[in-house]
Parts: sequence; C-alpha cells; structure tokens
Amino acid sequence: MGKSKVLIIGGTGYMGKRLVKASLAQGHETYVMQRPDTEIGVDIDKVETLISFKKQGAHLVPASFEDYKSLVEAVKLVDIVICAVSGVHIRSHSILLQLKLVEAIKEAGNVKRYIPSEFGMDAEKMKNAMEPGKVTFDDKMVVRKAIEEAGIPFTYVSANCIAAYWLGGLCQFGKILPPRDHVIIHGDGNLKGIYVNEDDIATYTIKTIDDPRTLNKTIYICPPENILSQREVVQKWEKLIGKELHKITLSKDDFLASKKALDFGQQVGLSHYHDILYEGFLTSLKIGDEDEASKLYPEVKYTTVEEYLEQYNTLTSLIRPSFSFPNHTDRQCKIFNTTPASPLLPEIASVTQTPIGRYPFPGAGGTKFSRGLTIHSIYYSDTPATNQMDLPSSEVIIHVSESKTNFLHPCSDQLLLFPDWRRRTACTVQGTQSCK
Repeated sequence: MGKSKVLIIGGTGYMGKRLVKASLAQGHETYVMQRPDTEIGVDIDKVETLISFKKQGAHLVPASFEDYKSLVEAVKLVDIVICAVSGVHIRSHSILLQLKLVEAIKEAGNVKRYIPSEFGMDAEKMKNAMEPGKVTFDDKMVVRKAIEEAGIPFTYVSANCIAAYWLGGLCQFGKILPPRDHVIIHGDGNLKGIYVNEDDIATYTIKTIDDPRTLNKTIYICPPENILSQREVVQKWEKLIGKELHKITLSKDDFLASKKALDFGQQVGLSHYHDILYEGFLTSLKIGDEDEASKLYPEVKYTTVEEYLEQYNTLTSLIRPSFSFPNHTDRQCKIFNTTPASPLLPEIASVTQTPIGRYPFPGAGGTKFSRGLTIHSIYYSDTPATNQMDLPSSEVIIHVSESKTNFLHPCSDQLLLFPDWRRRTACTVQGTQSCK
C-alpha cells in the first residue's frame, strides 16, 4: 500500500510550512492550498513560501474558505487533510473556519483522516482553563464535535507548549528571547511544562497519518527530557551561557494585575501562562505509552531543551541596541521596560544618559522594537520622577542622580520589580539597575 496523499491547509503559516516540509520529507505526495490573489494581497513572504513548496515537489491547489466548492474539489484530491490555520489570538485566530472544511470533507466523502488545527494543550483537558484563554480550547472543542458528528476519521495532536513561545523567553510571559542578566520567575517556578520543537511537532504529526494505532485518538507529544519546570529551563540556559541570572519572583496576584491593561489577544496568552506556570495544568498530565508520540515513534530523535536553547546563544547580543545623544557622554545605564501593550518584554536598550530634559529617540516617529513596542521619548530628571506625570503608554521615565539611575524608586544594585507602578500610571516598569 502506497503512502497517503496529503492536503495541508494553512501551509504558509508558522506550523503549516513545517508540516509541508515534513510531509515531503516522509515521501507523501503533498498538496498545499493556495488562496486567491485577493486574499494573499501583497504578502511577499507567503508568495515566496508557495514558490519554494512548488520547487520542492508540492502541488499548489487553488482554494479558499470563502469558496466552498473549491474546498470540496481540493479535498477530493487527497486521502489526508491537515489543517494548520492559526489558533493564536495575538496573530490571527481562525479555528472556527474549520467548520467549513469539516462540511467539505463530509461532502467529498473520500478522506481517510482529518488532523485539525490543534498542536497546543489538549482542549479536552483544559475545561477549567482561565478566561479569556479558555476560548481557544472551547473553539477547538466545537470543531472536534463537528468532526465526530460528521463521522470523519481523525487524529488530534497535542504538543503542549510550542517551544518558540515558551523556551525562547525562558517561560517568561511576553518574551521570545532569553535574557543574560535577569529573569522573571513565575510563582515558585517549580511547576512543570512540556516543551516541543515545532519541527518535531510536524514530524510526529505526519508519522500519525497512516498509522492505525492513532486513528480516532488524541496523540500527545511529551518528550521525557523536555518535561521541565521554569527553574530547570533557566538552569539549562545558565549552563549554556556560563552565568547565573538574577531571579525576580513574580507572584500570581502581581502577574494577573497586568491583565486589565492588555488587549484581548494578549489576555488570552496571559491566561495560558497562568494555567501552566501558576496552576500546573501540565504537572499532573498522565499519558500512556500507546498515546505518546516519542514512545510510538522512537526512531525520531526529538530536539531537547538544551539543543533548542543553543540556537539563541548567538542571538541575545542583538537585543540590546545602543543609543547615544549628541554632545553628551555621561553614564551608561540599562533600561528594562514594559508597556500595557506587551508586559514583561526583554531588556530593550542600553543608553547614554543626557542632562535634564526630554529628547526624542533617533528615527522619525520613534524607534520600533519587537512585538509592537515603540519608544518615542525618554524622560529623565535630576530629581525623582513622580506618578503624577502624564505619559503615553509607550514612553519611559528615568531618574538620573549623580551616580544612579532608577525608576520611581530609590536605586539599588539589585534588579527590582515594581508592579504597583503598573497600576498607578499609563506605563509600566519591570526593573531597575544602577549605573556602572
């Protein structure tokens, strides 16, 4: 019996492009849904990705969720349908679009198995998740119900914590690059997470599609070496960089206090971090060998946390751009900044301080950093700043004295956390460090 033909929907996305690569690598005739020009717009990255798929041997199939007939025709070409539409609210949340796809699969009548867009925590086991993050799992359960009521064969793939979102920032909410100076520890830092490389998720997913052992089941990806607490993840990073990080403990109450300043998508993400790092939803997860991917497919060499973190070792020097202002050569100080739009961001800049005043950062309209943060100006004074200052949420207050720089607090040689300021003013500050 030959290998199944596979259609991947959402193939140019974060998980989708990995699924296409894995499907081709495992010898499957692979089809990728290509949306019409009116939907792709001027997204050059997607176009280039589609071209690269074609060069690798994939078939591009014109179809759209807005054209039901095209979905049915695309589905009729294959044996297996895998959907990888985004379920991440901070990017785009399209989980319920799959209801149209389920109808198309039912009408086509030829699909041997459907793998819906899941890939995170098992929706079935997240019924007590915190709001509004629970909406992610509720939507996935709606899709599951439709699949099962339609009598469509399925496999649900639960990969728990997708590595880039969790390991990149050492399990700190809102961070995607690991720090070299300090780290926020959520709660006591001892509750376990399960971290899986995105390429491994794709490899295991494709392994399941022709395997009768995985039919009409949820398959969990729980690499045993990657079941770690946040503190254990931090320790592995410290070993890699040869340095111990200063650790700041963030209580559950202070973590949740930042929620009201976030938009809906960010609140969803915060809720997921709360469930894993403060409530330990994955700590008690018990999975039998017959349902766990690394046991079912021992030939796959999965990526360990150490191996995953190694790739960041040469990147972290890039997260501290230097800015200087003309005619001033005073002290060097580090800024640790957050805004309501993106709390607990990594260290963003090392600046040369200037005398009393208000100066714009270089660049028209301010300097943009990762994840949407823009700093237009930097405020500083030779007297401590007060919380009466009316500041935009994208700006920072710095207090400069003869030998120290601090944020609304007597300066200390230790990094400090000031959650109260988050509640008193438009902007929020994560820490402070003395000038050297």
